[in-house]
Amino acid sequence: MLGTIVNTGTILIGSLVGSVIKKGIRDEYKDALFNAMGLAAAGLGINAVVQNMPKSNYPVLFIAALAIGSLLGTILNIDGRFQKLTERFSGKSRLGEGLSTGILLFCIGTLSILGPINSALYGDNTYLFTNATLDLVTSCVLASAYGIGMTITAGVLFLWQGSIYLLACLLGDFMSADMMTEISIVGGFLIASSGISILKIKEIKTLNMLPCLLVPVLFFAIKGLFG
Repeated sequence: MLGTIVNTGTILIGSLVGSVIKKGIRDEYKDALFNAMGLAAAGLGINAVVQNMPKSNYPVLFIAALAIGSLLGTILNIDGRFQKLTERFSGKSRLGEGLSTGILLFCIGTLSILGPINSALYGDNTYLFTNATLDLVTSCVLASAYGIGMTITAGVLFLWQGSIYLLACLLGDFMSADMMTEISIVGGFLIASSGISILKIKEIKTLNMLPCLLVPVLFFAIKGLFG
């Protein structure tokens, strides 16, 4: 869990520093930061898809995952419920948008998923330390745009990576390379969609797409039972 603790700490530090910097940033500079984060999210998402797509042995699975997961998330109205929750604490600020973007960037990236698994199975924290360095910069930029509320993402990341770590300890054999590849592809699309929303190219309620990540897991679970 050392890697996860370090990763959580860097997000807290980055968010605190960014929230202090925010006070001296003019509106046009904030717009520039929003554009930068949108481009970064889109780029990271596309990169994750391009890197993992050639490794996929199930080329149609990500399409089914995006369709089924998006439909389920829309029915559950995950985004709407999340926005209402954040408005209770932040009023009409853009914190909800920032939190959803931060959660996706910090939690759904390949390093954030594979890192806890490598840590649990092999005691290797390299991925998590690398991720922590990236998240330090990203959280600083996000907090400078969205405010001190971005510290919430540190807690979300800890619970996310901690859960993966514990699952890897219990179900190490089940979490195959093929499954992680499919999850990374779907996660890449989610991160890219967040960037598209920030850039105002098209409004995509990315949080409604979170159930997409469960579809590959269920697919491999069923495949394991009947395969």
